Amino acid sequence: MEATFRALSKHGYNDLRMRDIGEEFEMSRTLIHYHYDGKHDLISAFLEYVIEQYEGSVEVDEDADPLTELDARIDQCLFGPEFDTDFGHWERMKVYHELFSQAQHNERHREVFNNHYVTIRDSITQVLERGIDEGVFRPVDAEETAQFVTDIIHAARARRISLGHDEAPEQARRGIHEYILSSLLKPEFVVSSQRTGRNRSGE
Repeated sequence: MEATFRALSKHGYNDLRMRDIGEEFEMSRTLIHYHYDGKHDLISAFLEYVIEQYEGSVEVDEDADPLTELDARIDQCLFGPEFDTDFGHWERMKVYHELFSQAQHNERHREVFNNHYVTIRDSITQVLERGIDEGVFRPVDAEETAQFVTDIIHAARARRISLGHDEAPEQARRGIHEYILSSLLKPEFVVSSQRTGRNRSGE
């Protein structure tokens, strides 16, 4: 999977060949052909690998309040987890968004992206619903709000990657916190949040 990252970053999706991945692979190239039935099969597995890196690595304390958990999940989507390889968050997001742009031509890839999109939205929806149940957030349509937040995250990442607007993720994070999350909080929790010095990263 990491070899696929390297090959995609060098050649792009349209020009990618199985041999390009093989050249980045430290073991025998025949292993790739043994496990995958061509480029599209490998890329589908690769997408699932990328998505699992993000979905499986959100770290939140069990006793974290809803706002803290929401901050953590949004930050994960915008700024990513830490990686021990040469490919950090934005290198991975460049590959992710290139494949995303090709999803209209590949039904299997579109299904993988749709599932990921729903997972992100549902994870935010669940935190919002918990916050509403606990009296932290005002009663709102949690799914509609989560959809809006998810769309902002995706647009900010695409703007940074495609247009080179490096400030886009920070602007999105600040806007989500100031115009969406702050408006969700009941007055007594807004005061509490300000007293603890919470910033847009939840610190």
